[in-house]
Amino acid sequence: MTEKFISDRNLKFLLYEVFDVESLLKYHRYADHSREVFDMIMETAMKMGRDIFKPLFSEMDKNPPEYVQGEVKLHPAVKNIMRDCGAGGWIGSTFNYEYGGQQLPEMIGTMIPAAIFAAANYSATIFHGLNAGACNLIISFGTQDMKDAYLPKMMSGEWQGTMALTEPQAGSSLNDLMMTAELKDSGYYIIKGQKIFISAGDHNCADNVIHLVLARIKDAPPGVKGISLFLVPKKRIESSGELVFNDVNCTGIYHKLGYRGAPITQLAFGENDDCRGWLVGEINKGLNCMFQMMNEARIGVGLGAAAIASAAYYASLEYAKERLQGRKLSSKDPLSPQIPIIEHSDVKRMLLFQKAIVEGSLSLLMQCSLYSDLEKILQGKEKEEYFLLLELLTPVAKTFPSEMGILACSQAIQIHGGYGYCDEFPVEQYYRDVRIHPIHEGTTGIQAMDILGRKIMMKGGKALKLYMAEVRKTIEVAQTDDSLSPYAQELENALNKLEKVTGHLAGIAIKGNAELFLADATLYLEFFGIIVIAWQWLLQATVAKKALKNDKITDKDTNFYNGKIYTCAYFFGYELPKIEGLAVRLTNCDGLTVNMRAEYFED
Repeated sequence: MTEKFISDRNLKFLLYEVFDVESLLKYHRYADHSREVFDMIMETAMKMGRDIFKPLFSEMDKNPPEYVQGEVKLHPAVKNIMRDCGAGGWIGSTFNYEYGGQQLPEMIGTMIPAAIFAAANYSATIFHGLNAGACNLIISFGTQDMKDAYLPKMMSGEWQGTMALTEPQAGSSLNDLMMTAELKDSGYYIIKGQKIFISAGDHNCADNVIHLVLARIKDAPPGVKGISLFLVPKKRIESSGELVFNDVNCTGIYHKLGYRGAPITQLAFGENDDCRGWLVGEINKGLNCMFQMMNEARIGVGLGAAAIASAAYYASLEYAKERLQGRKLSSKDPLSPQIPIIEHSDVKRMLLFQKAIVEGSLSLLMQCSLYSDLEKILQGKEKEEYFLLLELLTPVAKTFPSEMGILACSQAIQIHGGYGYCDEFPVEQYYRDVRIHPIHEGTTGIQAMDILGRKIMMKGGKALKLYMAEVRKTIEVAQTDDSLSPYAQELENALNKLEKVTGHLAGIAIKGNAELFLADATLYLEFFGIIVIAWQWLLQATVAKKALKNDKITDKDTNFYNGKIYTCAYFFGYELPKIEGLAVRLTNCDGLTVNMRAEYFED
């Protein structure tokens, strides 16, 4: 079995050639760094992926968390991983120096280790990943006392951070949250209620668990306008510095299809009326605060899906090179040697599909990271523009890799044939592990309603206009190359179709028919996502074409760049045409799913 799970060559291509991460070094925030530092970070991350994360990939799956007498017991290696990530500075690498961070760009500090570690072993990455998101939320909205008390232990990997939103009766409907918070004279709140599906919500590899919890204060407005955010530790810190149990109980764990190495818990807060929480941010503004962590997590989910699909791709690529079966269709001699299955056109098609999804998704995620970096360092109009672009593309960056990653992993199994369905080969685990991604941190349906119901319309459609302008910059460059200009025209046609479909749906919204407007939002997100990834492939192909004009490049690099160009051609020839059928459906106003009655599903 292959030890390769991700391409550092491709990551460097995206970082240095496509998105020019070195251009960020001219800004004060990143001026202390260099390409040498960036290369060292990637090299170290690859070594950790190979030596620490990958060896535990199957082991953590076969030895999942156990719920024993109210406590969650994990594979003991998780504790070492958390501490190693803390000691190495991986948890807070993009934070300001004043909070113990290294002020690395997101493109380096988040994208590179997260992609590498998740491709090696997704389950093992979520513990320190949650800490980074929770710490960043405390930095943005917490008090100085909170920062002093909690950040050092969380960034060292000694304490676990979580995001606690979901409740049994509410699911994804945050309007219906019922957890309560009652203010006491001492300044803390008594928290009471239940949360479900909380990643790493309890385990024995952390000395404490710090929950960031959404709850309602008494007499708060109904719906999301009455939600506040609280910091609720499993063990609270007394004035003496002693840690005391804070009436937060784990009542069970969920047994999952995949992603088995990480616990998903059900938690009970305040069963003995002694669970204390501290307000984070303003009263009734909790959801606004939490969206910071949620959006970061959504990008992280997309990255995790792309990374898992990457590992599946390299497993199936190696298998296709080594597995001998059949002969060329032109061969008439049944006694001639069999050929590797990678020589069969249909296998190459499946590999091209995987490569297109993995590398197209990673490119989009790097694009989003660049926007995040630029938003941090710029001011005024430019800052707002990058914020809007990131807002618009976040649902795509979460959903396209998640949904298409499942199909990519499925093709990896298909290439392996019957062996792929057996656990002697890793692709069946990749398929199970990747299936969570369209569900957690906001289902595909929620992302779809977000992009169509909010992001497209925000600021009078400004985000969409900015996105169109970004894509047209790529089209303009590609039109100067005769071999790429047909793809540039196809992408321009796709943008025109996007404008037409969006205008049609906006007309329905203006008439006030919200049900009909959002009925096929998921199809709209799929439609939008295909066009976004086509843009990323044309962007990569223009860079690859330019690189091939250098007559001093090696044969290996020539193959790499040609692979980019062929995969771009594949995406435009096989995947982009799918928007035609989606456009037909999206401009049809028959309201079939709106009008379908529940009782018609009965036998």
